[in-house]
Amino acid sequence: MRLLKVATCNLNQWAMDFDCNLRNIKESISKSKEAGAVIRLGPELEITGYGCEDHFLELDTVTHSWECLKDILLGDWTDGILCSIGMPVIRGSERYNCQILCYNRKILMIRPKMWLANDGNYRELRWFTAWKQKDQLEDLQLPPDISEALSQTSVPFGYGYIQFLDTAVAAEVCEELFTPLPPHAELALNGVEVFMNASGSHHQLRKLDVRLRAFIGATHTRGGVYMYSNHQGCDGGRLYYDGCSCVVINGDVVAQGSQFSLKDVEVLVAQVDLDAVASLRGSISSFQEQASCKPKVSSVEAPYKLCQSFNLQVSLSSPLKIRYHSPEEEIAFGPACWMWDYLRRSGASGFLLPLSGGADSSSVAAIVGCMCQLVVKEIANGDEQVKADAIRIGHYTDGQFPTDSKEFAKRIFYTVFMGSENSSEATRSRAKLLADEVGSWHLDVSIDSVVSALLSLFQTLTGKRPRYKVDGGSNAENLGLQNIQARIRMVLAFMLASLLPWVHNKPGFYLVLGSSNVDEALRGYLTKYDCSSADINPIGSVSKQDLRAFLRWAAIHLGYSSLAEIEAAPPTAELEPIRSNYNQLDEVDMGMTYEELSVYGRLRKIFRCGPVSMFQNLCYKWGGRLSPLEIGNKVKHFFKYYSINRHKMTVLTPSYHAESYSPEDNRFDLRQFLYNASWPHQFRKIDELVSQFDGDKPIMGSSEQEQTGATLASGGGMGVVAAGSGDPRVGL
Repeated sequence: MRLLKVATCNLNQWAMDFDCNLRNIKESISKSKEAGAVIRLGPELEITGYGCEDHFLELDTVTHSWECLKDILLGDWTDGILCSIGMPVIRGSERYNCQILCYNRKILMIRPKMWLANDGNYRELRWFTAWKQKDQLEDLQLPPDISEALSQTSVPFGYGYIQFLDTAVAAEVCEELFTPLPPHAELALNGVEVFMNASGSHHQLRKLDVRLRAFIGATHTRGGVYMYSNHQGCDGGRLYYDGCSCVVINGDVVAQGSQFSLKDVEVLVAQVDLDAVASLRGSISSFQEQASCKPKVSSVEAPYKLCQSFNLQVSLSSPLKIRYHSPEEEIAFGPACWMWDYLRRSGASGFLLPLSGGADSSSVAAIVGCMCQLVVKEIANGDEQVKADAIRIGHYTDGQFPTDSKEFAKRIFYTVFMGSENSSEATRSRAKLLADEVGSWHLDVSIDSVVSALLSLFQTLTGKRPRYKVDGGSNAENLGLQNIQARIRMVLAFMLASLLPWVHNKPGFYLVLGSSNVDEALRGYLTKYDCSSADINPIGSVSKQDLRAFLRWAAIHLGYSSLAEIEAAPPTAELEPIRSNYNQLDEVDMGMTYEELSVYGRLRKIFRCGPVSMFQNLCYKWGGRLSPLEIGNKVKHFFKYYSINRHKMTVLTPSYHAESYSPEDNRFDLRQFLYNASWPHQFRKIDELVSQFDGDKPIMGSSEQEQTGATLASGGGMGVVAAGSGDPRVGL
């Protein structure tokens, strides 16, 4: 037997904070060595942090990375352990995303990334060059100060592997695993048994299994030990890196780290038998045949042994049942951990949330409550860093620290119900009840006097006073009156966040939390510069349907029972007067259901559909109950208001990224914000297609046809919703 103990880790790095990152790297190496591991793998670009973005273009960033690496190599950190450490490296005039493979205070090899992530949230080609020379390793001259300190002038640079006396080890960096021809396939044929994947992968709802299937598939048919390391936490941007570092051998997961955690460093160790890898490969005839005529990959000789022989005192790691969180748990824990990182690193003393008593703001309140529960739980488990951060943020003295989540919430969380004459008693009472359950410091404020003052000023200037539509006013008056309320709430929220700490003799400031969801953003069903304008938004990339499921889950599992009643209430903005014959409802205002919006969003973004192809796909999906004319009108209605309101995405509050159809304009969904909202060519083509059918009748009579398009978008049971006489927040 060849017994090998390996260690991988989740690290909570912070972009450009080299001291923080170096401290975490050293701690992970120490824990790996204490556990007896001889290989330690860290995440991609761990020295700098993955999210440095255009800071990667600065020479200082590369220089500081070398300084940190030198600090590691001059100590005893790499004595007796192979460490794979991620950082940017400049070779000639090109900048590469590299893994530095170190052992016994020397650099054995530098492996540049060959296939860069350059879609969705990723822009690696903006900062790095892909390594394209696969034929041979080249020599890289080390920077003079590094060379002098290490007594090493050059190092092998490029695509290859390290051949130890008893096994072969290679790096495969993040995106390379997911390419059509991943490097590990060729490396396995060359005898590599251990693969180290350093990654910077962010959380997205329902996507963890895709990643894990890739690790399992990489070793199931060709054998091998696959190590995966990832960042975990908010490193300074919209993404939450969701950890889940793991070790897989021959298709079996034998170690799996947490997906969501408040820990800065989490190390997991696995003991594997490399003879099991050799045995599997030897039993597969096709592997043997392909290995006999493989293209040769360059290697670096390392005159060291990594493995132990048979030892009864050493136990092998057994296959585990893979742990997955439900989508509701992902919505609770992911944004909660992201907000904790943001809070502790921003210098703020807490959060302030405009709490309306509706589903969205209540979801945010529940997530803050979940965050407080996680903090108290980690402190009880002995995490000294979480304890120190909580003491500082909560301003505890005399050795006190959080032991109760509601008491902690009272110190760091303000909620404010900003009611008007249009608010119902039901939403006011729901907001108060939820605030009591979470533990926030709750305020109930009426904004009517401020609205009246502004209307009086307007009347003085113009001689006219606007009226709501239900009172005989025009669409313009109705819209203006609603937007006044919405924008007053934004101004008041920021004023309270700045001054309430002063009122209560607390230092610092509070961060304002937004609570618009991804479907509202896609449709533009929000007022520009209203309470959707905040410092951060934990649910800005979560759909309304998922939020409602989360509320039902949280009512039970987080202990906030009032959420069940909140979820059951119909969504309403409460910006218009309530009358016996009229009650404002979101879905009537929008002219579409939230369920339909999710379908439109997925088709538009994930399946890259314009108006015509969206119409064609929906004819398959909805043709059993809706006519082509009805489907065409729905598609036109969506694209009209999507394009009219696209400008709002340019000022969208920075939001936790969770959904693959997010319209977030900053980096994920890059499109113009000035459209011809009538889409004349596209809509004419839809009309031509509709004319080919009996336009006012369903395409098929059976529901079976609706399943044809089931793979195109999730969601079903779409009802016909008439467009409201005037969207209260269109274009403003």
